[in-house]
Formats: sequence, C-alpha cells, structure tokens
Amino acid sequence: MKRLFAFFALFVSLTAFSYARDLPDFSELAEKHGASVVNISTTQTVRNESVLPQNPHLSEDDPMFDFFRRFMPPGKGQKGPREFQSRSLGSGFIISADGYILTNAHVVDAADEVTVRFTDKREFPAKVIGSDRRTDVALIKIEASNLPRVMIGKPDQLKVGEWVAAIGSPFGFDNSITAGIVSAKGRSLPQENYVPFIQTDVAINPGNSGGPLFNMKGEVVGINSQILSRTGGYMGLSFAIPIDVAIDISDQLRAGGKVNRGWLGVMIQEVTRELAESFGLSRPMGALIANVEKGSPADKAGLVASDVVLKFDGKTVESSSELPRLVAAVKPGKRVLLQVWRKGASKDVALIVGELPGEKGGGRSAKLGKATGKLGLSLSELGDVQKKELKISNGLLVEDAEGAAAQAGVISGDIILSVNNQDVKGLQQFAELLNQYGPGQVVALRILRGDRSMFVTIRINGNKP
Repeated sequence: MKRLFAFFALFVSLTAFSYARDLPDFSELAEKHGASVVNISTTQTVRNESVLPQNPHLSEDDPMFDFFRRFMPPGKGQKGPREFQSRSLGSGFIISADGYILTNAHVVDAADEVTVRFTDKREFPAKVIGSDRRTDVALIKIEASNLPRVMIGKPDQLKVGEWVAAIGSPFGFDNSITAGIVSAKGRSLPQENYVPFIQTDVAINPGNSGGPLFNMKGEVVGINSQILSRTGGYMGLSFAIPIDVAIDISDQLRAGGKVNRGWLGVMIQEVTRELAESFGLSRPMGALIANVEKGSPADKAGLVASDVVLKFDGKTVESSSELPRLVAAVKPGKRVLLQVWRKGASKDVALIVGELPGEKGGGRSAKLGKATGKLGLSLSELGDVQKKELKISNGLLVEDAEGAAAQAGVISGDIILSVNNQDVKGLQQFAELLNQYGPGQVVALRILRGDRSMFVTIRINGNKP
C-alpha cells in the first residue's frame, strides 16, 4: 500500500511539473519590452457654468473615478468655476527611436495637453500628429532620441488559441501585464466597418486603451482598443486593432496628417441564406448592394441595387463586413475589377475608386390611398408628386404590415421597389409577380426606408392572402 501511495504521489508531482512546464512564461517578454510601453495622460479644459458636484471632474478611465462615484456623491447648490480640467489616462507604445508613439484616437481626442510617462518616471509633452476615429488610431510625437521601440509582428500569422499578452496602465497601474489567448480573428463590431478586430480573452480595463498586444515572440500584433462589457470593466471579451492596419494609418497620418480612403458609393447588407436562395447563389456569400448613390463611382461603373459583390480587386468577399475594409484600403483613383452576381450569373465590372466623402443625411414622407396585397401587406400606389419627392420612378407604399411581412421586418411607411429584382410598377403587377411563387419559396423585396434602401426576404406560406 505504501508503495502504491508513493507511486501515486510521484505520478501527481510529475503531471503537475509537466503541466507547469507547458504553461507560457511572460517574464522575459515583460522585462525586454516593458520599457517601450508608455503611460499617456491628457488634460482638457472644459467650460461649465452649471452647479458642480462635490467630487472632481474625472474621466471614467481615471483610477479614482470609481472611488469618488461611490463615496462622494454630488452635492447640492455648490457653485463651481466656469472652467475645470478634465483628465484621462491611457497607454501607448514607441514605434520609432526618435519619439513616434501609437495609441488610440479616443485617448487623445480633444486633449489640450498630452503627457507621456516612461517606466523610469521621465515625462515628456507630446504633440498629436494626427488621429483617425474610424479605426481609433492616433500617432503622437515626443522630442527624444534613442528610445526603446517595439518590434512589429504579422497579425495574419496569428492563430486562434495562440497565447498573447497586453502591457498597459489599467486604472493607472503603470506597466501591468496581462495574458490570454486569441479567441477569434477578423471580428466585426457594431458601427466599426474598417477594422478586422483581433478578439482575445486578455484582461483589458480602463487605462489599457492604446497599449500593445504582444505575441510570444515579443512582437506587437495589435493595439488594445475595446471591450464588450455590461459593467464597464473586463468580462472576458477584448478587442485589438491589427498592427498592420494601425501602421498603415500611422504612415498616412505622418505623411499628411489625415487618412484617405477609397469609396464606392453603395449601401450594402449581408447575404442571408434566404437572400442567397432567392438570387440563385449556391450559398450565402458576398456583399449585397441595397442602394447605389447617384453620381458615385459605383453608379458610373454601372453597378445596380441587387448586385452581389463576390470579389473586389482580386480578393474574395465572403461577407458584407469585409467589403468596406477592402474598399477603404484602396488608394482613391485606382482602377479595380469587381466580380458581381447579377440575375443568376457572375459579371466583371471595372471601376475607378473614389475618395470617401463626409456623411450625408436626408428624409422623406409620403401617403396615399390603400389596397390589400399578399404576404400580410396593405399597399397603396404612389402619385407623381410623391414619386418626384422620393426621387423614384416606381414603387408601392406600405400602409400596414402584419404576418410574414412584419416578421421579415417590413414596416409602415416603407416603399417596395422590386420583387426578386423585378421593378414594382403597380398593385396589379405586384400581385402578378407574387403569384409566380408558391408556398415555401422565398421572395426578396427591395424596400426604401428613409433615405436608404435594403433587401428583406419573405418565405411564402400556404395561407391565402
């Protein structure tokens, strides 16, 4: 029995030793590259003529913000100064020995003063060379030389499950290192169309923003930028901007202080399984063009709503989120070739890429009589005045939507422009188009909502309209 117990103890100790031996050691990485990571603090003068609370005005990134929020609630009736200093903290890393530093745009945006602090406590005032909010990348510069710079890695060689580490200043704790694995690559986030994020489970908190994400070779593969959280703190989901994207942006900022992006002039949406079926695609793929802006590069090249972009400049477009990145990366003025799926066949279209303009907006209104249509739709025809106001030549107004149409997302006020790529010209013709499809088949409606158009799919059921 003693021998058995001794053998078991030896087995457990050897297993534990083997497990510990297989775990990564980040001590060398931290020792070699920690000095190239800096703390960035910013100050902004804010005007305020209202009553001020008792607690100071701190950014949520400030390590003392939570303390004052909990233990020093706002007071009543205290008059404050017309101006106060708002401060925030972030991280950054040196990319050149002469003082160029990468960080997040949201770390330095609107700052009156930017200060960079090193691990040896040296401090330098920094100048913002440029920032790009669309990718959340900023380039700043300090007057110094012979600085320790990071090594740049290749994000495309990262593997899901690979160990990575972040160094930064969470809650103001300088040069903190946290580690985890790559959870996914090429992630798309809401309202973020230009960055294929690296998702990790590395602990990232306020103050880490702008800091580097290292691979096990000690190379920077990303800039820690965002977390998804219900509490404001780390919950296991963090996202980094691939370093190749950041370097391209920083090169443009350094050269001209701004970023030039390619532009097509289209609105796109994802190709669902139902849309793929209705368009005759073998599987969901590509980016569906829902609207083409008049006079845009896409319009001049002959692209039309219902085209599905399968390839752009020789690169396959698997999902709609990939197309904005590919287009934005192309220099304006370049001639590119697109492969699109149109009316059941692929077609090559040549196009001269334009330069991304500012955001545009608009609106519309319309109303007319009523008639009942198929799919749970109450429809009405548009008069010439309404068509002119909407700048369309055809379509039907949705007065009400219920049943299958409502479930598909059609709402009152939508304008139905086409059914499976066939223009809708009137109530009778619309009914005839729908009668071509039986129960179980999918129809794709192109609708106009506000100043944008989109496609919705509806599967026809066996019920009578």
